[in-house]
Amino acid sequence: MKITRFDSYDELDKQIGTDRFVDFLFTHLDQFGDPKDAIRNCIDFSFGLNGGLGGFALAAEDEGELVGALVMNKTGMKGYIPENILVYVAVDASKRGKGIGRQVCERGIEEADGDVKLHVEYDNPAKRLYERIGFTNKYAEMRYKK
Repeated sequence: MKITRFDSYDELDKQIGTDRFVDFLFTHLDQFGDPKDAIRNCIDFSFGLNGGLGGFALAAEDEGELVGALVMNKTGMKGYIPENILVYVAVDASKRGKGIGRQVCERGIEEADGDVKLHVEYDNPAKRLYERIGFTNKYAEMRYKK
């Protein structure tokens, strides 16, 4: 399996295709995902566009087939909030349970400059993977929607 880092749309378009990458995340995040425009906005942020602070995207391919994807954003904070947030990670539903998610997450953590946080719903089966990698549950997230 080959995992490639992308820091711009030019790179992503040349090797994977932005639409293909967004479609992959949209499809394989299942019920834990967001609309395609939100995914694209997140990628914009990771590439430093529209006020984004930077970050990167990773694509995992096996024999030319896209099998995993990750988007990491910089938070611009340090000390009280981790410097990075792993916003999206997805594995092709037919390839789950083969260690792809772990490899993609570990590569994302390795590539990130500083600490990493993520948000995961309590009923998301990937929560166990994140715990095995070393993520801990420090806070309960609360949101107020206007």
